Amino acid sequence: MFKRLSIALIAFTTLIFLAACGNGDDEEVITLGFIPSQDAGDIATTAEPLAERLSEELGVKVEAEVMVDFVGLVEAMREQQVDIGFLNPFGFVQAEERADVEVLLKAERHGETSYKAQYSVPADSDIQSIDDLVEQEGLVWAFADTLSTSGYLFPAKQLKDMGVEDLASHFEQISVGGHDNAMMQLVDGAADFATTFDDARDTLRDEFPDIDDRIRVIGYTDPIPNDTISVRSGLDDELKEDIKEAFLSFNDDEEMLEVLNEIYTWTGIAEAKSEDYDIVRDVFAEFEDELAE
Repeated sequence: MFKRLSIALIAFTTLIFLAACGNGDDEEVITLGFIPSQDAGDIATTAEPLAERLSEELGVKVEAEVMVDFVGLVEAMREQQVDIGFLNPFGFVQAEERADVEVLLKAERHGETSYKAQYSVPADSDIQSIDDLVEQEGLVWAFADTLSTSGYLFPAKQLKDMGVEDLASHFEQISVGGHDNAMMQLVDGAADFATTFDDARDTLRDEFPDIDDRIRVIGYTDPIPNDTISVRSGLDDELKEDIKEAFLSFNDDEEMLEVLNEIYTWTGIAEAKSEDYDIVRDVFAEFEDELAE
């Protein structure tokens, strides 16, 4: 079941955001846009030092906004209300197509600029492998969002390639709004398996120090290029270069690396180009019609 927010709800959410962005003065403001991979309020608070440091580096006021979902961030960038978007791979591909955004940078995690989607189950589950998911019908599958690259799209493509003809009828799918929430479905016994980034168990480690004993990993997808830092269309070239250099300088700034790690588990930043995301475009092409419903 591919349930998306209705067009009316998306429009309503976007209008509220756009109205909130109007500050009624002429002060130049650069807006950072985030999508929730964990609790939105936590991201907003954690991102404040990042916005403050960028403001110092760029010489203009920088504000952080957490959007409802991927669609809201893409639309805000299209409407020129968000200048810098922390877009996941699929979100970037969508934003490039719909809003003419430009990718500048991508995440590093422990020296890697790609990652894998992870399949997890409760530790006491009888499920031992991805093959078991293909062979059993009716399992409850928890994921962040149908537009999530690692949470849904890459696992969905892999499961179809392994023989699941109709995902909606083979699984009971529940979209829960964040990778930490998908993990919680396993902790609470509300789902049989979850797909997330690797290793989303870390998002619950403070609350559940024994999380590795509660949740077991059974497999991974092929590599996925890491999340992006992208900018809206029409942004001044000199400003784009300043933004790129400011973020790259954070590789030598332990405080900023700690902030980025807390927000999205980034451990560094690397330069990026559009063609790095061709594999994501290929996966999206297979699901484009279904996701448009």
